[in-house]
Amino acid sequence: MAVTLQYVSIVIEAIVAILGLAILFKKKESYGLCFFITFAIYVVYDLARTLTWSISTNILYGSFFIASISALWAVWVLYNKK
Repeated sequence: MAVTLQYVSIVIEAIVAILGLAILFKKKESYGLCFFITFAIYVVYDLARTLTWSISTNILYGSFFIASISALWAVWVLYNKK
């Protein structure tokens, strides 16, 4: 069950990443890129952990940090949007 939920979560993250691109290109909103970056990194991070890819933990943690900064930027832009 837990593995199934993990894969469902990865699919949802991928959908959010795609919607981020739609926001960027269709709505012309820059925060869409932030959503894409954040959730694309989440997909790779979760797949790497679930499928035990041989990726350095430093790379995974660094990419997760970038995803966090990207999410923070998107929320900041939305917060300040008039």
